[in-house]
Amino acid sequence: MILVTNLGFVLLSLGALFTLARLVQGPSLADRVVATDLLLTLLVMGIAVLSARTGESTYLIVMVIVAMVGFFGTAMVARFIERRGA
Repeated sequence: MILVTNLGFVLLSLGALFTLARLVQGPSLADRVVATDLLLTLLVMGIAVLSARTGESTYLIVMVIVAMVGFFGTAMVARFIERRGA
């Protein structure tokens, strides 16, 4: 189980590095918003892997809260982009 969770952390970290590159390079605000949303999703998945590794169910509450914040943040920025017309 430790090998699988370590592999999960490595793959999530690799995905986060590529996402950070898109966040820095992104030519538009929409690209940066999508990259930020993906980073939050990767964070939620990392918390899920940590929860599976430790067997603690208290991390699941944190996962739900982070996912909700990410969803509402992305929805608000998307609404801002729509009103701005970019």
